[in-house]
Amino acid sequence: MPNPTHSDPGGRPDGRPRLTIVRGDITEQDADAVVNAANSSLLGGGGVDGAIHRKGGPDILAECRDLRASQYGKGLPTGRAVATTAGRLPARWVIHTVGPVWAKNEDRSELLASCYRESLRVAGELGARTVAFPAVSTGVYGWPLEDGARIAVETVREAETAVEEVRFVLFDERAYAAFAQHVG
Repeated sequence: MPNPTHSDPGGRPDGRPRLTIVRGDITEQDADAVVNAANSSLLGGGGVDGAIHRKGGPDILAECRDLRASQYGKGLPTGRAVATTAGRLPARWVIHTVGPVWAKNEDRSELLASCYRESLRVAGELGARTVAFPAVSTGVYGWPLEDGARIAVETVREAETAVEEVRFVLFDERAYAAFAQHVG
């Protein structure tokens, strides 16, 4: 099946990244950095996190263990981001971010937006020009897909960053459609 791609007409004159959406597998993205929707332990898990650790190999886990031992003994806080090698992935780096679990009775939108901002900040510090994001928190963390897409796109559009392209890599047609509404 072909991987549909859609880009916004944006560019770099205003210092904002160009947004692209792709239906595909984030572990196959040829980008400077891919973002991992990690859990706070940084030690792998399910979904995007598990796929990145499995395909990227043991070097990613080794660096995550070092981060836990040196800086994040209690785990990476929600909304923060940190980088490691990408191991065997086509990317140069993996930027791990911990998304919030969606809660019906508490607005955690700022934490979700922080995942995107912090990941772009880390990417800028690394010198990354292209960054591939999954739909953070919209899987097992239960964030409603349409709202997660809106927050992701709005946050990235407002970001001042040296990153030239942000690519949202979406696993299925439903997620692709939700992001397409906002990238449009």
